[in-house]
Formats: sequence, structure tokens, C-alpha cells
Amino acid sequence: MKKTVMALVLGACAAVFAVMPSAALHAGAESAGYKALYCADYHSGTAIKAENETEHYPIASMCKIMTLLLCYEAESEGNLSFDEQINVSERASGMGGSQVFLEAGAEYPAGELIKSICIASANDSCVAMAERLCGSEELFVDKMNDRAHELGMNDTLFVNCTGLPAPGQYSCAKDVAKMLSELLRHENYFKYSKIWMDKMQHPEGRVTEMANTNKMIRSYSGCDAGKTGFTNDAGFCLAASAMRGNMRVVSVVIGADSSKTRFEKTKESFDYAFANYTNKAVLDGSAPLDEKCPVTGGKKSEIAVRPERSCYIFCARNDKDDIFYEIEFNKVKAPVAERSVVGQIVVYKNNIEADRLALVANEYVARSSYWDALRDVADGWLI
Repeated sequence: MKKTVMALVLGACAAVFAVMPSAALHAGAESAGYKALYCADYHSGTAIKAENETEHYPIASMCKIMTLLLCYEAESEGNLSFDEQINVSERASGMGGSQVFLEAGAEYPAGELIKSICIASANDSCVAMAERLCGSEELFVDKMNDRAHELGMNDTLFVNCTGLPAPGQYSCAKDVAKMLSELLRHENYFKYSKIWMDKMQHPEGRVTEMANTNKMIRSYSGCDAGKTGFTNDAGFCLAASAMRGNMRVVSVVIGADSSKTRFEKTKESFDYAFANYTNKAVLDGSAPLDEKCPVTGGKKSEIAVRPERSCYIFCARNDKDDIFYEIEFNKVKAPVAERSVVGQIVVYKNNIEADRLALVANEYVARSSYWDALRDVADGWLI
């Protein structure tokens, strides 16, 4: 069945997605004080701005986005508890660079170490977590590269988990946006990413003050996530995300000539995205649809259904698009468990498939019993 949503706003995207000569892109970016820039819609992954987005560059501490991603995935999979105590090795405590001065041989809660990575970009905490999850930083780096491959980050190679200068380590603006977008799927991340100031409490009573290097969480409305980076080779870098209404944007700047430039370019990207585009909410993953799914052999002949998740369609403003969805039900036989897949929804924009979602049962339906069948027959006689 076909369900029309509404005519939606869509702008002229030709200027955004036009392919520009590589030399022109390089010249444009470098004359503006940075090496690469990439801005995209979080939900659809659609590019909004792109300059040198697949060129290989060192990315400094933005490497820690992958370190954090693996920590949060380990917690989601039950392989790590944020409450567990992590023993800090001599190697981890002596990493240098940005750090929270962990004590060798001391134990710290995993959550506190992860928080220090999010806020203070702590190299010592990164290595401590890498050793906890894989036994060594080297093995953890292998896992970082495996995960990058799974995410389609084909222009990235990690050599360490901190982003400290190392031969052969590189990434690109588009890949950094991919791994940040994946990290944003973990709601627990936002518990730490929005903190401006905090303290690391050490076992013997010493305290290390921490300040978030991503100034945009205070200066830009809607910015709630991100990771800065700086080395002499990488320049000033920033991966950040902001959300307003239903629209979340991810922006990456690599190789800026100053800290001010990376923040200014990110603000420009966010401003442009929110002013010119919108994310239309088409389906609410928490709300049952009007349509019911037929069920055979159950105590009910039909059940309420809902999309497995919410659906948003990325649109530019000022032009109209026709967006609608079609529902396809499976042949469903009782018993039916709540949240079991009973069909699919295909969302179209201008008759082109834009999204595909599973349709799930919003309630449980038991199998019809022998006595239910007799009652139905009796009810039929009474009629």
C-alpha cells in the first residue's frame, strides 16, 4: 500500500554536489587556511560541503574517535563495564602529550578513563583502555584498522591509538566524519562529550583539572559532540557535530592554520547546513502506524505495527519533493512476539527509493487454542 507523506522542501543541490577540479579544490581550501573540509547530514550521510575530502592527511588526536568507538562498542557488547577498575601500566602512564597524569600501577574506573579521553584527549587513558581491551596497543590498533575497514573508511590507516605523530598514519575528512557518525550512535557518549570542565581524581588524592578542547560545545547552539586535534604535521583539526530540531550535522576540518580557523570553518559549515537544508521526519519509530498487519492462527486477527526506527529524509529548502512510503506485510502466523519483523516499509523521494526499514510488531499475539476455535464457532452460530 502507498502512503503519501507530503510535498517537502528540497533545494537546488547542484552547487553543493558539483564535481570541481582537484587543483581548484586544493587551492580553495589552502588559500582559506585549511587543507580539507567535509560536512554531511548525519542521518543520511549526504554531503553538504566537501573539499579535498578523500585526500590523505595526518589527523592528530581525531584518531581517538576510533579509540572511543571501540570502547563504547565493547561496553555495548558486554565486554567492558564502565564501573570496572583498570590497572594502568608504566607504558600507559608515560605516554606524554595531552594527558591526565595517570599513576603507574594504580587502578581507575573505566568510565573515568573514557571521560578523560572525551574531555582532555588523554593519551595515557587511551593506551590504558587499549591494553585493557586487547592486551596491547599494537593489537588494539589492528582492531582499529579492522573496524575502519568495516565502516568503509578506505582512506585511513591507524598506527597508534592516540594520534601522536607516527610514520604511515593518515586519514581523510570523509572517513573522520564516518567514524564520528558511528560514535554518535552510542547515547552514553553524550554523557561525557558535552562536559566543559571536570576533574580526574587519582587514587592517592591528587586531582587533575580537565577542560574540553572543543570550544564549540559552549559557543555554538546545538553542538554537543566533537574531537579536536593538533600536531605540527597535522595542523589544527576538528571533528564536531551539532543538532537542531530533527537535523544533525557532522563537520570535519583538517590542517587549519590556527585554532581559530578550525572553529570558524566548522561554524560556517553548520550555519550553511542549518540555513539551507532540513531533515523531514517521515516515520516515528516509537509510534504505531494506522495500518494493521493481518495474522493467521492467533487470538487476534490483526496486530498494531511500527517502524523499527525513525526515518528522516534529508531535503534542501525552497523546492518541493514528493515523499511517500509503501508498506509490505509478510505472511504472519501466530504466535507473534513483540518487536518481531512482520514486513517492511520502503520510503520514496520523487519515486526513487530513499530508505528501507523493517516493520515490527507493536504487541504480542498468542496462538489461537482449540477452545478459542470452539468459541469462534459458537459466536458464529449466535449470529
